[in-house]
Amino acid sequence: MKFLISLAWKNLSRYRKRTVITAVALAFGISLFIFMDSMLIGVETESERNLILYETGSARIMHEAYWEKRDQLPVTHTIENPAAVEERLKGMKIPAAPRTVFGGELIVDRDPFPEDGSMQVRVFAIDPEKDDTVFGFRQTVVEGRYLLPDENGILLGGWLAEDLGAKIGYPVRIVTRTRYGQHQVMDLEVVGIVSCPNPLINRGSIFMPLATADYYMEMEGAVTEINLRFPENLSVRSDGEKEAEQKALAVQKDLAADFTSLEVLPWPVLGKDALAIARAKQSGSSVILLLIFIIAAVGVSNTMLMAIFERTRELGMMRALGMKNSQIRLAFLLEAGGIGFIGSAAGVVLGFFLTFLIVRRGIDFSWLLRDMDIGYRISGLMHGAWNPGTMIEAFFIGIVMAAVIAFFPTRRALKMRITDCLRDT
Repeated sequence: MKFLISLAWKNLSRYRKRTVITAVALAFGISLFIFMDSMLIGVETESERNLILYETGSARIMHEAYWEKRDQLPVTHTIENPAAVEERLKGMKIPAAPRTVFGGELIVDRDPFPEDGSMQVRVFAIDPEKDDTVFGFRQTVVEGRYLLPDENGILLGGWLAEDLGAKIGYPVRIVTRTRYGQHQVMDLEVVGIVSCPNPLINRGSIFMPLATADYYMEMEGAVTEINLRFPENLSVRSDGEKEAEQKALAVQKDLAADFTSLEVLPWPVLGKDALAIARAKQSGSSVILLLIFIIAAVGVSNTMLMAIFERTRELGMMRALGMKNSQIRLAFLLEAGGIGFIGSAAGVVLGFFLTFLIVRRGIDFSWLLRDMDIGYRISGLMHGAWNPGTMIEAFFIGIVMAAVIAFFPTRRALKMRITDCLRDT
């Protein structure tokens, strides 16, 4: 065995150029595999975190009839006594933020805006103080200030503000219908602009004080939803979805006796469309990762084929001198495994460096995501995530792959007669 290992090592050093080229090809494939895996895991994790922190919360309480008509943003299916529900949640030590969400037509005039226009928007009426306990919008205000409880002011999503040409202090008008179906016109003023990691918020959302909306919408203290925050679900983990569902079910049971018309939905249900898109993209990404490994495997395979067919006479001489087929096969497998070891080690080191860069600095895709919805809740900067398991797997897969690929051409060469091997030129 010692002799075979020594022989394999001498062959690696003897054909140094070929060894380096093959190892580089393998290292490139493995490093790219590690990099892509890191980026995909990082994007999915960050997307789910932004979904929870800026869109769904950990769970949401709503009227049992609301979810079926959620796309219509109805203000008729409401929580009539949100204060009582919040008091119950306070006893459970669960932060809660009441909201009223409704649709409307945003109208802007040429003066002071660049031009007249209107568009459909989604308006979130929030309690500026309580909303901070569940969501993180206060920290995303990049111009102006955050909302005050009773003012006629609004926050605009950053991309929406850019599209409108809106500035702090500009007046806007929102036309909608009240809880009782009457037309209502709200004259409001832009007091702040938010730049949120969630593109859905940046693209077409408006925030206003809950008390102001309650007056204009004739809600009489009712709200359309109460959002909850489970601290353990802000850090997305593999079991985070299950934990959120169990926690939401526990809240539902606690409220069931006194609030029979309410239901509690966890964030995996609230964001099921976004999660479905992410799962679909994950399948496509797996195919890409497989193709990367296939490309690397082809490079190793070509090198081993060349190595064996160029050394057919040498192989015949070793057989003529009494070496067994099993020993020759093992020598070539050790040689291929050596190439795999060098390439895998270099690939892991390079992959570690690339992962470090993408975790620390990220890649800015804001130029692409500004006008394109890819399904992920990421507005620009994509960060990777550390996955030591993938690095370990890639290292051993590279070694095993190189050895397995070398097995087939070696087997073919060993089927030749010794005399034919010695005549080979």
